[in-house]
Amino acid sequence: MRFFDRAALAAVLKNGVNQLQLALSDAQHEQLLDYLALLNKWNSVYNLTSVRDPMQMMTLHLLDSLAAVPAFAGAKNVLDVGAGGGLPGIVLAIARPDMQVSMIDTVHKKTAFLTQVKAQLGLANVTVYTMKVQELAVAQLFDVITSRAFADLSDFVNWSGHLLAEGGQYIALKGTAPQDERERLPAPWQATDLQPLKVPGLDAERHLVYIKKA
Repeated sequence: MRFFDRAALAAVLKNGVNQLQLALSDAQHEQLLDYLALLNKWNSVYNLTSVRDPMQMMTLHLLDSLAAVPAFAGAKNVLDVGAGGGLPGIVLAIARPDMQVSMIDTVHKKTAFLTQVKAQLGLANVTVYTMKVQELAVAQLFDVITSRAFADLSDFVNWSGHLLAEGGQYIALKGTAPQDERERLPAPWQATDLQPLKVPGLDAERHLVYIKKA
């Protein structure tokens, strides 16, 4: 477990949130830092992310996920597929306590971590599932389904299309803009928008891919 300099991380987080123009309370800042501390602690045993340094985690994971928060402005019920260590799901849940966030992963140790985060941070708007997304059935369909570096876009929609509400959309967090993936989407799905993201402190390509039924 790498040394966790909370004060230095708090300064980077505050600066990043200001650059992204997000309205987060002091309590939300503390929750994000608490989450990062848990990720750092559990990562040494559970291998939740290949990034080991907390300062790199702040930029590559937390600020990266926070940059996508405005895209979920109208969302009420969101599913994060292949949630892993909780990115972007936990970050969305903290930034938007009014929004229901479900996270699904097939790896038990990852969902155990997510359940622990939910309990320790008191995230009443979080639900965690351990199973393949193809096998998930819910009473209320999702208005947005998201993922971060999860799978090919075609697999993403094929595996989870049954969970998207009428008129809902996909928001996929990607690095480079995957034109071939967008063009290969199976009917009736189509990429409706591609939005570049600027992540504070990160000099790398980040994009949101929006997908809807034609």
